[in-house]
Amino acid sequence: MRPQLVDGVTVLGNLAVDQIDGAPPSPGGCASFAGVALEYAGGVGQIVAMGAPADHHLFTGVLDRFGSLVRIIDSDRTAGFRLDYVDVDHRAMSVTALGPIWGTDQIDTANPETTWVHLAPLLRADFPEETLALLAERGHRVAYDGQGLVRADRVGPLAVDRDYPHGLLRDISVLKLAEDEAVIVADGEFDAATAERLGVPEILVTLGSEGCDIYTEGDVVRVPAAWRVTGVQATGAGDMFTSCYVANRAAGADPVAAARRASELVARELEKRLPVPSPDRV
Repeated sequence: MRPQLVDGVTVLGNLAVDQIDGAPPSPGGCASFAGVALEYAGGVGQIVAMGAPADHHLFTGVLDRFGSLVRIIDSDRTAGFRLDYVDVDHRAMSVTALGPIWGTDQIDTANPETTWVHLAPLLRADFPEETLALLAERGHRVAYDGQGLVRADRVGPLAVDRDYPHGLLRDISVLKLAEDEAVIVADGEFDAATAERLGVPEILVTLGSEGCDIYTEGDVVRVPAAWRVTGVQATGAGDMFTSCYVANRAAGADPVAAARRASELVARELEKRLPVPSPDRV
C-alpha cells in the first residue's frame, strides 16, 4: 500500500567521517551540507542519514544547527574518506571505510513521506537498484546524485568507472552529474544523444563556475552560475546544489528556475568560506 505523500523532498544518504588535509575527523556526507539547502528552499523537507552510533558525536553540530530537519538512524558502520587538496580546485581522494547499504529495512525506518526523495550515494553500493524500485513503488519521484554511478565501492584511492548496473537508471526522475562524472558515464563528451540513451527524463550536468546544462526531452539549456566564487574549497557544493534544486522542483519550480535558485545558494555559501581580511588591512 502506498503511503500518503506530501509535497516536499526527503534527502537520504550515509554519514561520512572526513579527514581533510590531515586535520582531525570532520562531519561529511550529504547530511552535513543539505540542511542549508532545504532551509534556503523552504517548503517541506527532511534529511535522514545513516551511520554508526560511535560516530554520531561528530554530527552534534549538524543536529544542533538544523534540529528536527535532520534525523540520524543507526547502522553497523560509517563511511570514511580522506581528502587532500593540491589546491582549491584539485584534490586527491581515498576511501577509508565503506558505508552501510540502504535496503528495505532502512527505507522502512526512514519512512519518507514526501513526493520527492533525493538519494545522495557516496559510493556505488549505497543504494541498490531494488531500493530505487521500492521508492518508485511507494510513489516517490527519485532524484539521484550521479557520483553513485561512477564511484567504485572499495577501500583505497577513489576509483571511478562506468560499471554501474544500468537498471539503476530505470526509476530515476532526475539525475545530477558533475562534469567529470558525465564524461565517465558518456565514455567521452556528454551530449543530448547521451542523455537520450540514458533514458532519465531530467539530467543536470554541473560545470562549476560555468553553471550547469539541463537535458529534458531532447533539449539542453545552459543555466549560468549565479556568480563566480574562487579561491575556496568547494567540498559539499554539489550536495547543496542538488538538494536545493530538488527542493525547488518539489515546490513546483521548473528546472531552469530551480537551477538558478540552487546556483545562488551555492555562491552565497562558498562566499562564506572566503578568508576574512584582518582589521588592519586596507
